[in-house]
Amino acid sequence: MKRRVVITGLGVVTSLSCNVEQLWQKVVAGESGIHPLRLFDIADHKVKFGGDVYDWSTEGYLSHKEAKRLDRFAQFAIAAGSDAVTDSGLDFAAEEHYRCGVILGSGIGGLAEIETQVNRMLHMGPAKVSAFTVPKMMLNAASGHVSIKYGLRGPNYAVATACASATNAIGDAMKAIQYDDADVMLTGGTEAALTPMGISGFANMRALSGRNDDPQAASRPFDADRDGFVLSEGAGLLVFEELEHAKARSANIYCEVLGFGASADAGHITQPNETGEGASKAMEGALANAKLNPEQVDYINAHGTSTPLGDAAETTAMKSVFGDHVRRVAISSTKSQLGHLLGASGGVELVLSSLAIRDGIVPPTINYETPDPKCDLDYTPNEARRREISIAMSNSFGFGGHNASIIVGRLTNGAA
Repeated sequence: MKRRVVITGLGVVTSLSCNVEQLWQKVVAGESGIHPLRLFDIADHKVKFGGDVYDWSTEGYLSHKEAKRLDRFAQFAIAAGSDAVTDSGLDFAAEEHYRCGVILGSGIGGLAEIETQVNRMLHMGPAKVSAFTVPKMMLNAASGHVSIKYGLRGPNYAVATACASATNAIGDAMKAIQYDDADVMLTGGTEAALTPMGISGFANMRALSGRNDDPQAASRPFDADRDGFVLSEGAGLLVFEELEHAKARSANIYCEVLGFGASADAGHITQPNETGEGASKAMEGALANAKLNPEQVDYINAHGTSTPLGDAAETTAMKSVFGDHVRRVAISSTKSQLGHLLGASGGVELVLSSLAIRDGIVPPTINYETPDPKCDLDYTPNEARRREISIAMSNSFGFGGHNASIIVGRLTNGAA
């Protein structure tokens, strides 16, 4: 019999707020974290805006020496992970360290370090490439450093499935506890790809919105005038615990992790299947894994990136999976406020989905102005709504055709 998994800690780094409760308040109020970029000179760039966490620092999380040895994406993971652990009330000194692990997702990893060191090599020669290059750029640096910080010796690895990375990592963390490989897991995702090369690459493939004149209105999921996603950075980490373990220490429980599903489109490397078949299979897999019927889902935090093809394909997929109930389920895309954090998006969105269950509030999809015949569902336009939410699904779909869905629900039969 599979063991039950609950969420007991939340931590975030986003351009809207790096405090979980403040972020939730701002999301519910419909505020945007998108602005002209401040991390680097944007004069020569096609796209001049995004969700950079320009005023963030490692103070309080890492010493200056420690911070210099970590790429920004790993720094984000340390910060969000530290806040999640503090929120959970866990004392790892009292835990069996081989029963506690870390599984994190990141689509790209240490891109800033790669750019810096390639520049040094080209202009100063190979001897000037830093000895810390590989430890800073490698995708597993974030999960490795989080485990080192707390001495966690259980399952530990990184997941890279582009924009589905965090949700795939979350699914693996759930299974680690369900099948008794761990009692506690830190999981989620982190990303810091908002660099000169990162934004240029996405802009040149015409994946990004070009609304330089109105950044806060640029991310408009499911709206007829959407023209691409908005690139952001940050992290969303959660503490997963086995239910009895959490109850034994009287932990605050946000919700229960119920099911996970994943699939592949096996089609185009960047474009989704227009029929939404792969996305449908991921959602169906999550429902089957959770032993739920579609009619039991109250809220879907959609992948909803604000791309013409992606939003239409996800709408088609939701119709296929949920049938007539799709007209009654609450749907929204919080990327309308936060932009797209790539491999970290699923972590932040599961944090928000957990709070939606806790407070009975559906966050809005802002910037929704013009209906699209291909996206004809109720996406909670522009204003949050109160609604009892017992079951929520969060979707993440990535380049490469990766699809992942996670389901969480209000704790029943054992509420703490």
